[in-house]
Amino acid sequence: MSTILVIEDTQDNFDLIEDALEVTHDVAHAPTGEEGLAQASALKPDLILLDIALPDMVGYDVARTLKADPALSSIPLVAITACAMAGDRTKCLEAGCDDYMAKPIHVQDLVAMVTRHLNRESPVESDAS
Repeated sequence: MSTILVIEDTQDNFDLIEDALEVTHDVAHAPTGEEGLAQASALKPDLILLDIALPDMVGYDVARTLKADPALSSIPLVAITACAMAGDRTKCLEAGCDDYMAKPIHVQDLVAMVTRHLNRESPVESDAS
């Protein structure tokens, strides 16, 4: 079973994500950026879902920190955010996110995105043979 870390400060949003994913995945929750960074280091999850508007630090900074850590940089990172204006997707990708989903979350789209990221093969592993 894959482990998914959800860095999200709004409990209702986390509950929706957890309800959609908990049957087939272990879902961990961090309500702040600092807690998210600590849990990412401790858990080494298979996927991280990241809110951009967090109470203690901006999600872009969380993304940059995660991607700068060699032990965490290969973990797929998906921004799930209410930031849905022109250019917001680009900002998320430039900060290091591998994908972007605007809120409100549509459960079917979320499940499809999670499945896609968890099933992708690492190019490093493919080239190692």
